[in-house]
Amino acid sequence: MKNFKKLIAAATIVGVLGVTGAAYAVGAMTPAGIAAGLTGQTVEQVTAERAAGKTYGNIASEAGKLDEFKAQILEQKKIILDQRVKDGNLTQAQADQIYASIKTNQISCDATGRAGIGSRNGVGFGQGMGKGAGQHNGGGFGTRMNR
Repeated sequence: MKNFKKLIAAATIVGVLGVTGAAYAVGAMTPAGIAAGLTGQTVEQVTAERAAGKTYGNIASEAGKLDEFKAQILEQKKIILDQRVKDGNLTQAQADQIYASIKTNQISCDATGRAGIGSRNGVGFGQGMGKGAGQHNGGGFGTRMNR
C-alpha cells in the first residue's frame, strides 16, 4: 500500500510538471511570448506596449530583432496551419496557400501589422488580443429588438 501511494504521488507530480511545461510552451509560442523572449522583456511588458499601440513587430524591431521575430512567427503560424489541417478545418492546399502568402508578405514587412494576411485568407491567428476582445465582446444590442 505504501508503494502504491508513492506511485500515485509521483504520477501526480509528473502530471503537474507536464501541464506546467505545456502551458509554458504554448505561452512561448504566442507573438507576445516570442517578442518577450527576443527582447529580454517579460510577456507582461510587451503586452503593455502592445496595448499602448505598438505591434509586437515594432517591439522586436526596436530591439534589433525583427528578422528573428519574423522567422519565429512564420514557424508558429506553420504549426497552427498544420494543426488546422490535422483537425480538418483547412485543406493542405489552403494551408500551403496561406503559408506562401505569409512568406511573401514577410519580405516587405515593416512591423506595422497592417498586412492582414490571416484575415484575407480566412485564418485569424488569434486576432483580437484574446480575453474576449474579439468580434463578440459584449457590445451588441442582443438578438431581439423592440419594434
